[in-house]
This record gives sequence, structure tokens and C-alpha cells, in this order.
Amino acid sequence: MTAAAQRRAAVLGHPVAHSLSPVLHRAAYVALGLDGWSYDAVDVTEDGLPAFLAGLDDSWAGLSLTMPLKQSIIPLLDHVEPLAEVVGAVNTVLFQGRTLVGANTDVHGIVAALGLTGPITRAAVLGAGATASSTLAALAQLRCTSPVVYVRAVARAGALMRAAHRMGVTPVYRTLDEAPAEIGRAEVVISTLPPYAADPIAERLVAAEGVLLDVAYDPRPTALSVAWASVGGAVVGGEQMLLHQAAEQVRLMTGHPAPLAAMSSALEDKLTA
Repeated sequence: MTAAAQRRAAVLGHPVAHSLSPVLHRAAYVALGLDGWSYDAVDVTEDGLPAFLAGLDDSWAGLSLTMPLKQSIIPLLDHVEPLAEVVGAVNTVLFQGRTLVGANTDVHGIVAALGLTGPITRAAVLGAGATASSTLAALAQLRCTSPVVYVRAVARAGALMRAAHRMGVTPVYRTLDEAPAEIGRAEVVISTLPPYAADPIAERLVAAEGVLLDVAYDPRPTALSVAWASVGGAVVGGEQMLLHQAAEQVRLMTGHPAPLAAMSSALEDKLTA
């Protein structure tokens, strides 16, 4: 199959040069035979986002969004899909003519990466940012509505608390200092912390029973992943979430099922290069 016209897509963020999204999307376009499609990484700040959107033309098919734009994009959109609205985070923008539609594929990425069907009774989440909100939605899909969420300061987790309320999820909030002694008993632990931020937890971890998904993938493996495996837990690499959320973006932007094997191979090649 061949694209009838030139179509463009990109990942936006600040910084964004490290993003692996171009590797994944470009591999998908090649596998799908979409010769007219291109995908780039564009450094855009929150202040620069309105002007960037205003300058886009009809050749654009979609955008991927990384930090710090997943929430600041919302008021600039014409429509936000229900899941993204309840989560309060948009990582995908779809162009329907001149209409900008916000979606969230992070939730799909987390569920697909874990490969579980639920129900989960004991889950722990590390962090309180946009990805943590998506994580709560993913756990709700796995029928876990009362996870324990570990944050730096409970008083500063207001946005996550509001998102949880919209979802009908009732987490228990504790501080990150409490995590090393407690998370090992969970069936599923999902760390949404930035690279290296979970290292102090890794240093104090003493046991693990369940599955860890650390959304960070640089360095690979993370210190938390190494520590988790060393005390008996199973590990899912953060690159798996990245792969599956990108695959869903490809489907939404192109209208074709994502070539998951080709995307996975390209990602592995890049990570091991």
C-alpha cells in the first residue's frame, strides 16, 4: 500500500532529542508501505505550543506528546476523547481536517505491556505525574481501584487526586520513603518516576513477589529493575510500554493495524546499538 499524499507526524516535547518515537513510527511506515509519511522530533516548550499548533497545515496527520506537554495541550484542543479527559493527560493529537482531537494511548501501552487481564488486588504506583494518572486508569481496567500511590509529598499530589476522583479510583497515598519496605508485597508495581529517581528505592528494596513495570528505560535496565529481579520479582521493561503506546498511535494516525513485530525489532536494534 502507498500513501496517496504527503502526511506528516511528530513527537513534541522539551527536551525531545532523546525520544525513541521516531524510531518506532518510521519503522511502522516502512513496514506498512507508507512512502509519503514522515515523522520527526520537534523541541517545543509549553510557551511555544500555541504558536506551533497554529502553524500546522493540512499535511499533518498526528502528534505524539511527551513531557511537559501532556496536560498543557488540553485547552488548545477542539475535542478531547473521554479517556484522555478523565485521565487529564493527552499524549496523542489526531487531525480531523482542522479539528484537533486529543487522545491517550499511554493507558493502552501500560495494559498491553503488563500482559495481564486482572483482577489485581494489590498494586503500587510510584510517582504523581501525568503518567501516574494514566497508570491509575490502566489499573482500573485491570479491576484494581484501590492501589497504593507513593509520592514525594502527598500535599502536592492534587492533580493526581482529582484525576483519580474522576475515574472513580480511590488510591491510598503514601510517601516515597515508605515504598522500599512495602512495594515488594504488591502483585504489580508501576514506577512512573523519571530516570534515576527510583534509585534510592532500589537501594533499600529487600523483597519482591510480583511484576514491576518501570516506565523509564534509560539506563537499561534501570537500577530499580535490577534490584527487583535480584530479590525475586519479575520485570517488564519500560520500552514495552513505549512500544505499545506507539503502536496504538500508529493505528489511530494511519488507519492501519500497527506492524508490532517490525516496530519491536527497530526499537531493540536502537536500544542495543
